[in-house]
Amino acid sequence: MNQVTDKFKRVKYLRALEKFAKSAINGLKRDDFDESEFRQRVEKNAKTMEKVEAVYLDQPYSKALEDFINLLIKNAPKEELLKTANLLDKLKNQKTYKKEKHKNKFKDED
Repeated sequence: MNQVTDKFKRVKYLRALEKFAKSAINGLKRDDFDESEFRQRVEKNAKTMEKVEAVYLDQPYSKALEDFINLLIKNAPKEELLKTANLLDKLKNQKTYKKEKHKNKFKDED
């Protein structure tokens, strides 16, 4: 029963982190970016994050996500946040499987 509750807490924490990050990234990449409105949104999301119990994360993407959220809460500059957000997207996209389409075709031609 304990494993089930641990998994539930982990999933809940990860979903809250991803929701917070997605909201912040969308706000950062807007053409009409407003610093004060963005900070209000971050403060609101930080209050909701306090309600969720923090769990140990061991995957690289999960750790990077948590680090990004901590940067948001610490009021890091916009350029640093954008750079971290782009690295976060890159980490997430590395996990997807990409098939090599014609690898056998080129072996036969040699």
